[in-house]
Amino acid sequence: METIKFGTSGWRAILGEEFTFHNARTVCQGIAQYLRQEKLGGQGVLVGYDGRFLGENFAKAAAEVLAAHGIPSLLCDRETPTPTIAFHVLRHQLAGGINISASHNPPEYNGIKFTPAWGGPALPHTTQAIEQRIAPLQHGGGAIKWMPCERAERSGLIRMFDPRPEYLVGLEQHIDVEAIRQGQLRLVMDPLYGTSRGYLDDFLRKAGAKMAVLHHWRDPYFGGIRPEPTVETTQELQETVKREGAHLGLATDGDADRFGIIDRDGTFIDPNLILALLVDYLAVTRSWTGGIARSVATTHLIDAVASQYGLAIHETPVGFKFIGELLSKGECIMGGEESAGMSIAGHVPEKDGMLACLFVVEMIAKTGKSIKELLEDLFRRVGPRYTKREDVTVTENMRETLAKTMKHPPTLFAGKSVDSVNQLDGCKLLLGDGSWFLIRPSGTEPIVRCYAEASTPDQLQDLLSAGRELLHVHHENGEPHP
Repeated sequence: METIKFGTSGWRAILGEEFTFHNARTVCQGIAQYLRQEKLGGQGVLVGYDGRFLGENFAKAAAEVLAAHGIPSLLCDRETPTPTIAFHVLRHQLAGGINISASHNPPEYNGIKFTPAWGGPALPHTTQAIEQRIAPLQHGGGAIKWMPCERAERSGLIRMFDPRPEYLVGLEQHIDVEAIRQGQLRLVMDPLYGTSRGYLDDFLRKAGAKMAVLHHWRDPYFGGIRPEPTVETTQELQETVKREGAHLGLATDGDADRFGIIDRDGTFIDPNLILALLVDYLAVTRSWTGGIARSVATTHLIDAVASQYGLAIHETPVGFKFIGELLSKGECIMGGEESAGMSIAGHVPEKDGMLACLFVVEMIAKTGKSIKELLEDLFRRVGPRYTKREDVTVTENMRETLAKTMKHPPTLFAGKSVDSVNQLDGCKLLLGDGSWFLIRPSGTEPIVRCYAEASTPDQLQDLLSAGRELLHVHHENGEPHP
């Protein structure tokens, strides 16, 4: 059996293989022991789950383990978004939150996310401390303990909890509801069978928007697709928005911490562009001062927008936990990453796809423009940026090349001089004309992620082609990788 390790956002594994009740209880016991040692257990833990197979059963098992260690838990009464759990951890000053969720992973996966008392994704020192307690349990170093749910409920150690009402009220503090009401918008939402149903759609209906909702029911198979808002997974949403003449299409992933936006003509808009537009819109409407945090893989269009308003840029490694830490400490006012995550200071230091969608709805209602019209205006003011990511499977032949490239980056790339190299997370080549290329090996898969950004689509393709040549990426038939 493989040693259980926490990745960028918790532990994930395939159901029935590594993700079993025994292993889930083992992880939760590691969390319980960590909380007891930190003297946080008495504050209680919120336990939730998404719509995956047996999610509520795994959540119940987690609460039973906590109860056996004397830690009270609030057990969510239905599938719950990750940002909602973070919200209640802060609101009720809990010791933390456990969410049984594999987020945007395919349906055969499940996982466990742990939210510490500060409300953001667990930082490496926390996950390492939990892993140190899990390891001996995996190898017979102690029994896994749990208290049957009925007994724990009688003892007051498990209480059922509805997290929805307070969270929706919390969202109202950040959104101009009246602007949405006056906008008289027609919207189509696709939760991708995930946890935002009954949250995002109900909020918008209450705000006066006319809503159509796709896939508004629980399906552990997520319709046979990966529950992540992408160009491919939102095809039905794109077609519906165009056919119905809606102002916007909104999508969220399995646990509602990521967003997807469809413009009125049915075009899926890159999350990088949405983040830049939101910085531009919110900096003005909220009179922001301070800083904006983005990951090393996220568009520099945000930098160009931020500079217009005197906002500093904080660059972090990939993983919202690093952005969340800055939000929590008050060192930035908004944070975003290219994989469709964002949040703001004063909300939760965890990415919230529903909050992002609501900001976009408000922006469209208030400006009366389409996303593309807003982007045209933004590009006129700060210049265009085009960004793309390609994932490349690392073969044995490629490993040596990759290692050499990471250790000795080129001084010339795509015919341009490399001005500087950023090795905060991966190897990022910053070129003389403002374009850049990032190579970042995945920490969990035999994949290297290649990101590129340029001021024209043709230059972007040149960068990606140069990246393939650098890594010697070829198909089995000898042709270059597409």
